[in-house]
Amino acid sequence: MTDNNQIIIFDTTLRDGEQSPGASMNQAEKLRIATQLEAMGVNVIEAGFPAASVGDFEAVQAIANTLKKTQVAALCRASTDDINRGWEAVKDAVNPRIHTFIATSELHMQYKLQMEADKVLEQAVKSVKLAKSYTDNVEFSAEDGSRSDKDFLCKVFEAVIDAGATTVNLPDTVGYAIPEEFSQLVEYVMKNTPNMDKAVLSVHCHNDLGLATSNTLAAIKAGARQVEVTINGIGERAGNTSMEEVVMSLHTRPNFFPHTTSIDTTRIHPTSRLVSMITGILVQPNRAIVGANAFAHEAGIHQDGVLKNPMTYEIMKPETVGLSTNNLVLGKHSGRHALNAHIQQMGYDLSKEELDTVFTKFKNLADKKKTIQDEDIEALINEGVLRSSEIFKLEYMHVVSGTTVFPSACVQININGRPTRDEMGGNGPIDAVFNAISKITGTRSKLLRFTVSALTAGTDAQGEVTVRLSEDGIVALGKGADPDIITASALAYVNGLNRLEYLKENPAVKAQVV
Repeated sequence: MTDNNQIIIFDTTLRDGEQSPGASMNQAEKLRIATQLEAMGVNVIEAGFPAASVGDFEAVQAIANTLKKTQVAALCRASTDDINRGWEAVKDAVNPRIHTFIATSELHMQYKLQMEADKVLEQAVKSVKLAKSYTDNVEFSAEDGSRSDKDFLCKVFEAVIDAGATTVNLPDTVGYAIPEEFSQLVEYVMKNTPNMDKAVLSVHCHNDLGLATSNTLAAIKAGARQVEVTINGIGERAGNTSMEEVVMSLHTRPNFFPHTTSIDTTRIHPTSRLVSMITGILVQPNRAIVGANAFAHEAGIHQDGVLKNPMTYEIMKPETVGLSTNNLVLGKHSGRHALNAHIQQMGYDLSKEELDTVFTKFKNLADKKKTIQDEDIEALINEGVLRSSEIFKLEYMHVVSGTTVFPSACVQININGRPTRDEMGGNGPIDAVFNAISKITGTRSKLLRFTVSALTAGTDAQGEVTVRLSEDGIVALGKGADPDIITASALAYVNGLNRLEYLKENPAVKAQVV
């Protein structure tokens, strides 16, 4: 079904990744990530779960109608309604895929599905046949496969392949597997599913024990030829297998993994930053490949070695994953063309209108900050282009604070075109601003988390603020950046409230997870 050395990259950032708490994205944000993933060379993009909500259906449909070459998959439970809805969403894609699933472990069949094994098998076959009536590109997943009976798993895979599945997926749904154990399971399935040569075996690993990448690489060695991954490893609970870790492991160790992918590795870092900006999920500094410290060397002996030969302490070149080596300095005298060229080099492709917006913000920032760095530009793109549709917009803010005065803030918010102003006090200037915004918007949300970080070094650095809000069980993340940390905090809070409103208007049915 595929070149034996070619690994198919199946990205589920927009589906499983979006199930990270607070990481829900609107249609425009999903479309921008999908476009970046296609440019990156991803083979299959799981665009969402169309039956979950109208918003999810429309986002999957928009992605299917936009992408030019990448396969677009819709996740569907093993039910007629889900599969019909999924096909309606992806039918106009260049190469649409229906991805249907049902649980196969004794635990799930008994307590969640309350179905006997033969009924599960019957439902799996029925669903694949329905999907096959729409498209030849059908994937079947055995949810909780790593805890399923091995022989029953092979029986199900044999039946669904006979029914028309061209990809069968073995998920480690709860991150329970150990690499050696998972490798043996993959080998067993490959050997004991008689018609496995007619389908591609895929794996989908979760990171509950921190072993998702290890399990995925072990599965590749054992014969799996599709890997289901997310950017930055985001996803349910502890997350999914990290695309960048798998791809760069194959790229860096060809002597051990004689396999290739279609991924343009120079787009890894820009895509990581894009996903982080849109979801609000920060990338930890010491994260492999894409963390801020991944190519940083502080120890003197390391610095000395790297200066003499980078390979002494770097097993891959920073440029390989898209870290900028462009020495072009951007400042207040830089023009639109230079800015656009730099943005494109960073991996973004903005429309004329988007560039105009970012350029205006760039000039305003350049008046405050002598040198503009990549992190600053990414923050401007986030502020000017990637924000959710705004119900609330910060228009004015005046703050009083000091050692001998009571902190207070006067804030004006535009609410659907109507300016509203109020003043409140607080324990400090940021607390006062949040109190004023809360009163003006009438929000009932609770602030679960407030995080501040500097985008670059220096006292003139932009501050980046991330907030996490909760209301009636809905969690939303908000981000804001500005040289003034109080302004950045206000922007983050307003962004979070806008995201919260979006989620309230687009409630998603909680999906079973593969």
